[in-house]
Amino acid sequence: MRPLTLITVFALFVNLAFSQNSVPNYNKRLADSLGADEYGMRWYVMVVLKSGTKKISKDSVGTLYREHMDFINELSQSGKLILTGPLGKNEQDYRNIFLINSVKIDEAQKLLSKNPAIRFGLFNAEYFFWYTSAALPTYKKQQVVIELKKP
Repeated sequence: MRPLTLITVFALFVNLAFSQNSVPNYNKRLADSLGADEYGMRWYVMVVLKSGTKKISKDSVGTLYREHMDFINELSQSGKLILTGPLGKNEQDYRNIFLINSVKIDEAQKLLSKNPAIRFGLFNAEYFFWYTSAALPTYKKQQVVIELKKP
C-alpha cells in the first residue's frame, strides 16, 4: 500500500507543477504598459450609441455625419478610442459601439459630449464597464495596413 501512496503523491505534485500555466512568451513590460492584470485583461468603458429622438433634414445629415466621423478619427488617433463600429439593424435601435481607453464612465461621458452627433441628439449614449483583453489597443498597427480607404 505504501508504493501506491507514493505514486499518488508523486502524480499530484507532477500535475500541480504542470498546471501552473507558465507562459513562455509573457512580456511583463508590454503587459504593464497596457495596464494588463495577471490574465492579460483590463477594464474599459464601452459605449453603445442608440438612435436619438432628434430628427435632422436629409440635407444636413451629410454634414453632421462627416463631423461625427471626423470626431471618431480624431479620438482614435489620440489613443482614447480603442475600437468602434456600426451595429446591424436591431429592435433596440442600437447603432454603434465605442470602446474608450478609460476606466471612468464620467471621463468617457465628457469625451463623447464633444461628438457633434451626440451633442445634436441624433444619438444617445449608454455607458458600460467591459473587462476584456488589454492588448486591444495594439490591433491598430495592423489595421492601418489593411485599410484601402479611411471612413
